Amino acid sequence: MKILITGSNGFIGKNLVSQLAVRKNFEVLRYGRESTADDLQHAIAEADFICHMAGVNRPDDAAEFARGNTDLTRTLCQAVRNSGRRVPIIFASSVHVEKNNPYGVSKLAAEQLLLRHSEETGVPVYIFRLPHVIGKWCQPNYNSVVATFCHNIARDMPIQIDDPAYQLELVHIDDLVATIARIMTGEEIFGPYCQVAPSYPITVGELAAQILAFRASRSSLVSERVGTGLTRVLYATYVSYLPPERFTYEVPGFGDSRGVFVEMLKTQDSGQFSFFTSHPGVTRGEHYHHSKTEKFLVIKGNARFRFRHIMSNESHEICTSGDKPEIVETVPGWAHSITNMGDDEMIVMLWANEIFDHDRSDTYACPV
Repeated sequence: MKILITGSNGFIGKNLVSQLAVRKNFEVLRYGRESTADDLQHAIAEADFICHMAGVNRPDDAAEFARGNTDLTRTLCQAVRNSGRRVPIIFASSVHVEKNNPYGVSKLAAEQLLLRHSEETGVPVYIFRLPHVIGKWCQPNYNSVVATFCHNIARDMPIQIDDPAYQLELVHIDDLVATIARIMTGEEIFGPYCQVAPSYPITVGELAAQILAFRASRSSLVSERVGTGLTRVLYATYVSYLPPERFTYEVPGFGDSRGVFVEMLKTQDSGQFSFFTSHPGVTRGEHYHHSKTEKFLVIKGNARFRFRHIMSNESHEICTSGDKPEIVETVPGWAHSITNMGDDEMIVMLWANEIFDHDRSDTYACPV
């Protein structure tokens, strides 16, 4: 299936191009500002579907709204008619059509042209009245508060909040692309108006606080809950605005005669991740916990884990190595130790089910 994407160099267009291009059942044809009317006609002659993402939303001259949104859509409809082909069109409109401003008026006029084109030709059109779309590659300091906040906060630059209570409705670019793909493959039926799900309500104040929390997590090591929902897509968006010199950051390491201990990541409700090294013959641990549990994974070297029940004195021993991935879990009420039995440095990954609290460590020295 050949897909013509207008506005292929814009925010939505670039994401569509990059995601559809790697799917085996799609071939992408591009149309951008540098393209000519002949280029458009030739592309339509090949296209099985048109994703009309081109548009103008913040020009220097208000008259450009009509030229870039309404007139271009009129040109596209006429080019499809001239081709004699029944090529469906997906259109990126805006919730601003409900507002009496030049941008909304131009988008509404473009919608009406497409609906009339569909009525007269029988060609399906699919219209997305998009709210605030977020994701990678959106231009900051232009027309997206999310892109601007992410860009500036990632660089320790100030942000401006005029009304922290102002309500936004966000959708993620990946969800938009996935919905468009399902329409083109016939997996999802809309018409003529389409919606992207899920959408996420948030105030400008909440948005700023969340992005600032993402930045702060590098120093605290406590991650936000970035695995699901709005926090997941906002975090992915924020990270995409990091400049290359900030792709890396240091974490605290603690060294002594035994080796080093490094904390990597802490979570709000699922513990923390660390790793440590041990020199040959070194034994670590020699303590027990009342409720804390840990998981150890030897990455390199040979380890001997010893356990002793602090009440019954029952003992147990386990040997593992980096050659065979195997988790060893500590159990409350059992003192435990880990000894490097090899001739080289041992490296061990460690997960604990709770963040270490110096005041309430639940760690008690006890020989095994």
